[in-house]
Amino acid sequence: MLFKDRRFAGQVLARELAAYSNRSDVVVLGLPRGGVPVAFEVAKALNAPLDVLVVRKLGVPDREELAMGAIASGGVRILNKHIINLVNISDEVIARVAVQEERELKRREELYRGNYPFPDLRERTVILVDDGLATGATMWAAIVAVRKQQPAAIIIAVPVAARETYQQLEPEVDQIACVSTPSPFYSVGLWYENFPQTTDEEVQELLIEASKNGQALFAG
Repeated sequence: MLFKDRRFAGQVLARELAAYSNRSDVVVLGLPRGGVPVAFEVAKALNAPLDVLVVRKLGVPDREELAMGAIASGGVRILNKHIINLVNISDEVIARVAVQEERELKRREELYRGNYPFPDLRERTVILVDDGLATGATMWAAIVAVRKQQPAAIIIAVPVAARETYQQLEPEVDQIACVSTPSPFYSVGLWYENFPQTTDEEVQELLIEASKNGQALFAG
């Protein structure tokens, strides 16, 4: 199916997560930037608190769409050894890209969260939301970051996913909620009618709105 936009996709996705409505243990974490509009609608429908988990893909130089790994809040870094060996990427190149992306990750954390600390996820049911799963690199990093806090359960929630990525991630979490797994997949944006880049301002506005609604763990 084609989703009108990210917020509409979040409304549709929320139906797949109805069992988590009005539960005091549930936390919804959007992956900025594109996952936040989706997560906003999911959190609103479930009456659950919303927060963000900042993740950044480590793209292969000159082929940034190809992920050789990813980083996430909390000092998490994962690497795709298959891609690294296939493209013959040196440790120096990996380190250089990681430094650049860590700088952007910190910028976004400060912009979105300010001085508010990352929430305590121990014994919480954590729903990780993005606008789609292609290679799954950033979601892998998000899973690792959340798992470090010993949650009760981790759920991935995305409107659309590449079937192979879905199958790879499924054993790593307690549940994947996904509306569609088309094949061939090509790219996340192909399954949206409107897929503009989500801006920092939009993320901030959604977090502020969630805070006003009493559904944010911090004031955006």
